[in-house]
Amino acid sequence: MKQNFKISRIASLSALTIAGIMAVSCNGGKENKATSATGADSTAHTADLLSKTGFQGMLDGIKTDLYVLKNQNGMIATFTNYGGRLVSLQVPDKEGKMVNVVCGFASIADYSQATEPYYGATIGRFGNRIAKGKFTLNGKSYTLFTNNGVNTLHGGKKGFQYQTFNAEQPDSSTIVFTRVSKDMEEGFPGNLDVKVTYHLNGENGLDMTYDATTDKPTVVNLTNHAFFNLNGEGSGTILNHAFTIYASSITPVDSTLIPTGKKLAVKGTPFDFLAPNTMGSRINEDNEQLKNGKGYDINYILDNTGDHHLAATVIGDKTGVRMDVYTDQPGLQVYSGNFMQATNTFNNGVKDSFRTAFAMETQHFPDAPNQPGFPSTVLKPGEHYHTTSEYKFSVQK
Repeated sequence: MKQNFKISRIASLSALTIAGIMAVSCNGGKENKATSATGADSTAHTADLLSKTGFQGMLDGIKTDLYVLKNQNGMIATFTNYGGRLVSLQVPDKEGKMVNVVCGFASIADYSQATEPYYGATIGRFGNRIAKGKFTLNGKSYTLFTNNGVNTLHGGKKGFQYQTFNAEQPDSSTIVFTRVSKDMEEGFPGNLDVKVTYHLNGENGLDMTYDATTDKPTVVNLTNHAFFNLNGEGSGTILNHAFTIYASSITPVDSTLIPTGKKLAVKGTPFDFLAPNTMGSRINEDNEQLKNGKGYDINYILDNTGDHHLAATVIGDKTGVRMDVYTDQPGLQVYSGNFMQATNTFNNGVKDSFRTAFAMETQHFPDAPNQPGFPSTVLKPGEHYHTTSEYKFSVQK
């Protein structure tokens, strides 16, 4: 099948390590050339959300920190290189007030100990699920760690969400995360050289660019797992957000959320968002796919193709904040926060309660390595994995 990408640390940290994260470390390890959230200017922009001290320390011989990105319109994003994470994202609402639309935590320690490990993280090596933690490539079988029931989810037990990236900030609106995922890390073959670039553009968009090369044939599916609430972090349910998803079909799943290999038309089902509808309007209907996902947790097969096509639009019911999702990927995983259990605390002190955030992950299809009818995720030596996506923000008055 056609490839739709272009060809051209640990799940829990010891008390000692957590203490090291919380301490500011100035010596040793690889140097991060990024501009951290230090100094009066950067601190002034983030003081209402975050303290930089919760992100400064050492992990895997690399300095960790909080990094601030800004564009000329006043949009502000913060990232940490622990997991290559988007921590917060401030955009203007319909009244011109800044609102943080990304849910995140106040420290690396909070992220490392969270019951939900994916908040804001760069996901790899393989986003979404691989059935029974197994796949075959060029006649050789590979076994992965099964961290989601009988399946592998988002790269396995120690996926990119638990890895520390090198960081470089070439300008005030861009952060570049790099790392080498070693051969057989989490069971995946090949040394994978990864670069992820996040950039705030002049049109209030967050550009996400993923690049990778390998020295052995492997499978790759990179994405970001930001959790959004367009009314503001911790502001309550997302079920009244209006969603438009430009997809006429989904990849239906079994009870373990692995695709059956078929396509299912959304017309006449609760998955039809071709016209705007609220997330909560049909979420409790008697539907097998909704039951399997305990709500919306499904891959949409996007109708449009091309380098920068519109995949979805979401509008916050209280703030009027509009988010348009653009991508060059064939799929979009839509998740309605079904497993949020109020067990973690956001950086503003509010618990992550049931369905108070949603995720939209641009991606290749789940279980693609085992599904010959799906677009290929195979990357070979000499090829260049390159994909781009964008979360673009405006106001719907």
